[in-house]
Amino acid sequence: MTAPEPDLLLTGLHAAADDVTSDAAKLTDDDVKAPSALPGWTRGHVLAHLTGISNAMARQLEYAARGETIELYDGGMDGRNRAIGMAAGHDAATHRADLAEALERVLRAFDALPGIKDSSANRTGWWAPISYRGGVVLDGGLALWRELVIHDSDLLTGRGPETWSRPFCEHLFDFLAARVPPGEKLVLQPLGLPPVTVGSGNRSTVVSGMVTDIAAWLAGREPTLGSLRASAAADGVDLPTLLPWPAGTPAPK
Repeated sequence: MTAPEPDLLLTGLHAAADDVTSDAAKLTDDDVKAPSALPGWTRGHVLAHLTGISNAMARQLEYAARGETIELYDGGMDGRNRAIGMAAGHDAATHRADLAEALERVLRAFDALPGIKDSSANRTGWWAPISYRGGVVLDGGLALWRELVIHDSDLLTGRGPETWSRPFCEHLFDFLAARVPPGEKLVLQPLGLPPVTVGSGNRSTVVSGMVTDIAAWLAGREPTLGSLRASAAADGVDLPTLLPWPAGTPAPK
């Protein structure tokens, strides 16, 4: 698999931002204090993080447009964690306002990029260097897509992994192949779709189910359609234990 083209990614970012905005609007002050799907985090923590990562990625692009790079978060991961902790307790209206401002900022930065045919050889536009994972703007866009879509499900407003698009799930298959342990090979068999093999070990396990259930499991989320099955040599087996989220940035908590 390859990463989505910038035009598809840009469409996905706008759709994900719309979904997050719509779902955040459903939350009351009491709702934001309630637990999210993430252990130890309230919905307020999730909203604060979405605001933080949106502003952080906007800053990556703003510096990249000047031919410069800067760390993802002010103060690194400690700064990230402090900011989330300080903002988590805000009321619903403040969360909505902060998130809306951050999403507008980051989408404006992505919308301002040159056309999708901008040459990677020039290291500009979508291929300008950023500090995130030592990558380029396209990598930052994919990261923001993952954060918005996955964490929107963590808000528990009714938009679970079963709503994730096929392109998004296929991107997760590719990105999260790094979670397959050495010695293991997974044959991902989404129902009605071609199989995808990740990992190169000698022990082969077939993981079958709806494409969204497989993607949710790879992302460390609860599959919502109950379709997931694992087999080896035609016998049912337990799902393999996956490695941590790929190094370079924390997992969506």
